[in-house]
Amino acid sequence: MLTMKVKINVSEPRENKPRHKRKLPTEMMVEKPDTFKHAPFVKDAAEVRTIESGDIFRGANEIMIRHEGVVYRMKITRQGKLILNK
Repeated sequence: MLTMKVKINVSEPRENKPRHKRKLPTEMMVEKPDTFKHAPFVKDAAEVRTIESGDIFRGANEIMIRHEGVVYRMKITRQGKLILNK
């Protein structure tokens, strides 16, 4: 197990003080497992496969992506940005 120090914001009733004079978040220790299920780390940027968004979307503005049994939605916004939602 890996022990990490994290800050947690605790919801409290609104104080009538400016934000910079309010209480700081609570600190606590949590344990996280040493191993996480991640894709293998690619060391060199030249090894990373690059795909054009037009090849994926093929004229649509929204696609569905299945990853490990979970379906995600990727969308092109009106501003031309990509958004990925679960």
